[in-house]
Amino acid sequence: MEDVYKKLAVHLDNTPSGYPETETGVELRILKQLFTEEEAQLALCLILMPEPVEAIAKRANKDPEAILPILIEMGEKGLIIHVNRNDQHTFMLLHFVVGIWEYQVNRLTKELIKDFNEYVPYLIKGQYKHKTQQMRVIPVAKSINTELNIMDYEQVESIIRSQSKILVAPCICRKEHQMMDKGCDKIKEACLVFGSGAYIYESRGIGRTISHEEALDIIKQGIKQGLVPQPSNSQKPTNICLCCSCCCQILKNIKDFEFPSKIVSSNFQANCNEEDCTGCSACEGICPMDAIEVDEEQIIAKIDLNRCIGCGLCVTVCEFDAMSLKDKEDTEKVAPPANIVETYMKIAKEKGLM
Repeated sequence: MEDVYKKLAVHLDNTPSGYPETETGVELRILKQLFTEEEAQLALCLILMPEPVEAIAKRANKDPEAILPILIEMGEKGLIIHVNRNDQHTFMLLHFVVGIWEYQVNRLTKELIKDFNEYVPYLIKGQYKHKTQQMRVIPVAKSINTELNIMDYEQVESIIRSQSKILVAPCICRKEHQMMDKGCDKIKEACLVFGSGAYIYESRGIGRTISHEEALDIIKQGIKQGLVPQPSNSQKPTNICLCCSCCCQILKNIKDFEFPSKIVSSNFQANCNEEDCTGCSACEGICPMDAIEVDEEQIIAKIDLNRCIGCGLCVTVCEFDAMSLKDKEDTEKVAPPANIVETYMKIAKEKGLM
């Protein structure tokens, strides 16, 4: 029994997002809570491409009719991707994050949350060894000025307006913190999922379909509460999460890094016009990375660009127009991959998987 979970951990670690081994074995405890032994065996036979049950059965040396209901149930549990089009079933392996974990929003237990929180630092550390990240940070709308060289894929409204289907789901990070009597009171419905991902969430009873206007209202509400928009790292993102640095497992953990700006995919950074700054500390209070500190002698805000992730929240609270966003140097700017497939291919190459 232990062996199948070890094999599954290795199988998941060979996906672009990874699933690293730990000394405590917490990664195995997580898998045991999510997968039965039979489910783990079948997951080992899946790849990161949708396949019919016959292909999986051949790999597993099983009867297709016998494993079909198990695979369908695994899809309902959010352990794998299951798509049913005109009674043609296909199944695909999921990354652990972003993937399996996010689909567990309605299946959380305190034990699972405890183990996941123990495991996240290992997971994040493994992911940030590579240049290409799964998520990126885009500036909030109010911080965008005419001097910025900004593309449509870096503007929240443009991203949302381009979607044919939008679903809003509960934020798993805030839900897990709430279940552990921690966290914050920020909006709970804060994860926007687009396109095919929205249909998959909907089929599993997670979240609800919304209009473009409602999605934009959710964004506005999140920005007022100091949340950071994080879409998937591609020019055609599959989702946008509205994240806080107290609950979001990504922001909370990169905040502990010495130089968050070096590991977050963002093309902008904050700038303070010292002549207009009054040292009111509003920007210091809202910064999710503790990148701003008011110099008590000069009474002006000082920005640590090694910590700034270019979200622009500081601009939204500055009443004196002292704070603004500026473009990073061309040598530091990175265009996101064209789509999510290209994103994962880049990560796989950087990990030596291709």
